[in-house]
Amino acid sequence: MATVFTNGRFFTGSGSKANSEDAAFEECMVIEGDTITHVGHATDEQVAQARADGAAVRDLGQRYVLPGFVDGHMHLLLLGQSLQKLDLDHCTNLADIRTTIRSFAQANPAAPRVLCKGWMQSMMDNEALASMLDDLDPRPIYIDSKDLHSTWCNTAALRELDVEAMPDPPGGTIHRDPETGNPSGLLSEAVVFSLIWPHLARVASTEDKLNALRGAISAYTACGYTGLVDMAMDENSWEALLQLRQQERLTLRIAAHWLIVPSTDPAADLAQVDRASELHAKYNLDTSPDFRIAGIKVICDGVIDGCTAALLEPYTLNGVSCDPLWPAEKLAPVVERAVQAGLQCALHAIGDATVHTVLNVLEAHADPTRRHRIEHLEMTTAEDAARLGKLGITASVQPVHSDPDILRAWPALIGPERCRRAFAYRDFVDGGAPLAFGSDSPTAPFKPLPNLYTATTRRSARLPASKETVNAHFALPLVIALTAATTGAAYSCFSDTITGRLKKGLRADFVVVDMEWSADRLLQAAVEETWFDGKAVFTAD
Repeated sequence: MATVFTNGRFFTGSGSKANSEDAAFEECMVIEGDTITHVGHATDEQVAQARADGAAVRDLGQRYVLPGFVDGHMHLLLLGQSLQKLDLDHCTNLADIRTTIRSFAQANPAAPRVLCKGWMQSMMDNEALASMLDDLDPRPIYIDSKDLHSTWCNTAALRELDVEAMPDPPGGTIHRDPETGNPSGLLSEAVVFSLIWPHLARVASTEDKLNALRGAISAYTACGYTGLVDMAMDENSWEALLQLRQQERLTLRIAAHWLIVPSTDPAADLAQVDRASELHAKYNLDTSPDFRIAGIKVICDGVIDGCTAALLEPYTLNGVSCDPLWPAEKLAPVVERAVQAGLQCALHAIGDATVHTVLNVLEAHADPTRRHRIEHLEMTTAEDAARLGKLGITASVQPVHSDPDILRAWPALIGPERCRRAFAYRDFVDGGAPLAFGSDSPTAPFKPLPNLYTATTRRSARLPASKETVNAHFALPLVIALTAATTGAAYSCFSDTITGRLKKGLRADFVVVDMEWSADRLLQAAVEETWFDGKAVFTAD
């Protein structure tokens, strides 16, 4: 049976190509089964016919109806597991961290490990030693950095990982005491992806992983998401997702990018691409549009807070200069193999040197029709920002990372002048690049409306009373930001023929929001209902 939604404000995009501030709305929508059959005026013939045929009628009381949000970059199993971890986000120094962990450990004596999240290097003056944790609890303690590119361990965790005699893997660092050579407690970059994540996945039970996925999906549905792009898929996560899908109906459309972990053997790099291709042949847009492998993900550098993002000039604070984790000659064969297999390439590039490298590789080797993507793009030159649009490369960005409250170390790390080029989203749009918003959860909060707030005001969603901004000249109009979080994110993974807009023929994925159409009021907006495939899968009551 059909349902008529009336007396609402149905967002249909920009009303004027000449004015990016001009949003367009309709007043009525009809759905039948899982499909939108009409969007328009309450007096339209299609609405009258649906009523005459006995359609149910919902009066929305002038609430806004938006396309279901699509998170263009996140990590689903990691998010589910992180929801169960001790959050150190409120801590500001070592004493806070120690007190919080000790209290948690005492309250959870049966847990085999103490798993934490939300630590930032700036809390510790860039020190993270096992000896700072060893007296808190005898169990292994693992602390994820907020950006997920480093893990701080106590001695028990280092022993469990057996890293004492292990050489640094390609693209990773086992930090060591300069006098003894023993692991000091900090593990960075590829060590996290290739060692710690697989280890913690192996020791977690299947039911623990399934419950973690259920928790993550439930949290996303409550925020208004109807789709996502998982940006670090591996065998463990894929197996858990397959099992969950066999047991129950998923209420999110999932497109995944297979993580390519660097090795010293070029053949091993290509073998990982071949595995992604093998899965893509079975789970693709034609055979499994709502649950599929879209492409590959390559982490080409680190993060600025850890001085591991590759910059064109050395870091101001310490003179450190680092190269991309995947130099062009190593990255190009992987991109070529992926292109040959019809896969999308999603390349993590935060530093301006890495952005330049991956742009060159994509320009030389990639098929532009595959909607290849660059993830994060936190530091870009004006010239490279303009190249994105010229090459048809999607700018996949996470406005939550530009929150002023988490960037206080940046002026010292890279200098005020370079800070003025940070998170240049307006440049990407002006250059014609497709724009897709994501959250990068669990590295950051995932609610879409605060994400839109930071993108449009360049102010902090974490500290809403603060008037501090980060590069307000790069702020986006609300209509562009909302489009990036819906239509743009769907486009980025080829889901735009299925979802991402309120349009006849697309799936009935939408969200009912109590809000004002004002960037300044987005933090007061509230998701009241989430609809997926024509069914309400979340209601606020």
